[in-house]
Amino acid sequence: MTLLHISSAFDSGAIEVVTLANPDNIELRIRADNAAEFVQWFHFCLHGAAGEAVTLRFLNAGNSAYPKGWQGYRVLASHDRQHWFRIPTAYDGQVMTAQVTPDTNSIFFAYFEPYSWERHLDLLGSAAASQHVQLEHLGETLDGRDMTLLSITDASSAVPAKKKVWLTARQHPGESMAEWFVEGFLERLLDEDDPVSRVLLQRCVFHVVPHMNPDGAVRGNLRTNAGGANLNREWLAPSMERSPEVFLVRQRMLEAGVDLFLDAHGDEKLPYSFVAGTEGNPGYTQRIAALEDAFKASWQATSPDFQTEYGYGRNAPGQSNLSLATNWVGQNFDCLAFTIEMPFKDNADLPDAATGWSGERSRKLGAGVLLPLLAVLPQLR
Repeated sequence: MTLLHISSAFDSGAIEVVTLANPDNIELRIRADNAAEFVQWFHFCLHGAAGEAVTLRFLNAGNSAYPKGWQGYRVLASHDRQHWFRIPTAYDGQVMTAQVTPDTNSIFFAYFEPYSWERHLDLLGSAAASQHVQLEHLGETLDGRDMTLLSITDASSAVPAKKKVWLTARQHPGESMAEWFVEGFLERLLDEDDPVSRVLLQRCVFHVVPHMNPDGAVRGNLRTNAGGANLNREWLAPSMERSPEVFLVRQRMLEAGVDLFLDAHGDEKLPYSFVAGTEGNPGYTQRIAALEDAFKASWQATSPDFQTEYGYGRNAPGQSNLSLATNWVGQNFDCLAFTIEMPFKDNADLPDAATGWSGERSRKLGAGVLLPLLAVLPQLR
């Protein structure tokens, strides 16, 4: 048998090895974010176990940030980092156990299909090649990485007062499905042969931040940036010292304005895709409620992967947390604003035994959101 080895010293890598003597009893601990106590994300490579029955035991799963998220969850694995598949996984309330027999001497495991920093840069480069896209450098993160905004419209369109639509993703870096969502969104929006995209580009200016938390992602964090800030709790009073990512994007929003806002995320517990709105905001009105209903009805009618039966409980009037992006934006711009949630597990209404919820399904959902955008466009003011 080849000597076993586990590595995680790569983009978004994170794990702690406890025992690595035999492939049938590999003991691990899920590592916390670098400057916070959020324990959930893992991404690592096992070397030397080709053809061996491997058992991975995550000893501290029960002490993670979202222990209920392990119920019904299956670990993702890949031999080539391109094709990911789910493996048998059990959770007893404390230890999570996963089993697989690798085909090769190198197999990767992850909490969800990673979206690498290199792919992020490729996404920016591909989008910027379009005549409709302007790439804007907003500033830098705490680790010195670029914060990039894509502004997208058909500049030849003479439509007056174009609607300003914002899409942000990956405030929580471990929610990598959010950037897969953006990839699908951009791919369709920039498709010159898509009539939905052509109409939207004529009537809207899109402002897209594909990656709100690059430092946290590269460091292998679940929820925080390099300084330990949960960016989706920073929107009331961000600072360049603690949360420059939010500070820079919020500042650009105040300059440009917002008519509709979407913030893409992933949910650990619920095996569904859904949205959360702004019903708890002090400024919530019947106009916003009608826009929410129209958007959700259109998306549900056009995508079987989106549903409205399951989601978060509604906030009582005036009781929303305005430090969250969706609530802050909705309140300050009096606009339709949604948090989009996708599962780490699967869509229980339309399960896929091989892959569960995946990067590809996130891409398809991102492409599909253009239809509800088109549906509510005439009602935006």
